[in-house]
Amino acid sequence: MHPRNKNADGYDLAALCATSAALAKYLKTSPAGTPTLDFANPAAVKALNRALLLHHYGIQGWDIPQGYLCPPIPGRADYLHVLADLLASCNKQRIPTGPGLRGLDIGTGANLVYPLIGQAEYGWSFLGVDIDAAALANGGKILAKNPAAAAIELRHQPVWEHIFTGILRSGERFDFSLCNPPFHGSPDEVLAVSQRKWNQLGKPGAKRGAAQPRLNFGGGGTELWCEGGERAFIRTMIEESARIPKRVLWFTTLVSKADNLVPIEAALKQARVVESRILPMAQGQKQSRVVAWTFCGNGEREKWRRERWSSPAAGEGRAAEG
Repeated sequence: MHPRNKNADGYDLAALCATSAALAKYLKTSPAGTPTLDFANPAAVKALNRALLLHHYGIQGWDIPQGYLCPPIPGRADYLHVLADLLASCNKQRIPTGPGLRGLDIGTGANLVYPLIGQAEYGWSFLGVDIDAAALANGGKILAKNPAAAAIELRHQPVWEHIFTGILRSGERFDFSLCNPPFHGSPDEVLAVSQRKWNQLGKPGAKRGAAQPRLNFGGGGTELWCEGGERAFIRTMIEESARIPKRVLWFTTLVSKADNLVPIEAALKQARVVESRILPMAQGQKQSRVVAWTFCGNGEREKWRRERWSSPAAGEGRAAEG
């Protein structure tokens, strides 16, 4: 994990239970005799997330409706730390902080995790966008319980086929965008992944005739799949970013499948981006990466830094090193 990740050394379950007593009922003893959680139990995963958000980031009353994505908090925090380092590379290796920095979260979901953590860690402001009005309504309920509400705005994207198109208002600019795109290309792919996980865990859903296996992290249709999967979604994102090239300094997205990098790089070349970067991420044995691109040259980035990151609303920040 990233050296600034608060869970880089693993979960402190005793401390988390002290913060959030409801987590304790999901504890069990591992074969090695140490306390652990049943990570195949969606209720346990949600309770862990609630405890992590409260313990590390002071987020009160976090909850999501049944069936919505319950993302792993350390992995989401890693993406934000990678973004902070990316911004620092344009700011003399100092991470720009404070509400003057504004991020655009594409597909913010019902969980609102990226804006919540980004605001808590770096004081950034966010616009969270989603096509699911019910997800945004739940995000509003979370914000109503937290001071972060002043720094986080939510906005509905009514057109399913669009990502950036039609969502930005006149004069709006963002220092970065981030996105965790749908991984899969069909509901059948989602079910196959769920089946494999349950086979590995030896759960009842792995047996013929048993109930359908569930993803322990949940997730609705628009969160987990789209036509063409991750590759098609990111290609559309790149095409639409080229229509608003100077509205966002750094466009970024997670890429879960390494096989998608070659076609993504081809799409970036076709869009005539000025620069693109592949930023590695890893959580345990899981390897991932963030792809970032910009239409701004070095001189434009320096002008952006002076105009937006030197104001009282944007703090000087801290060094990018761990």
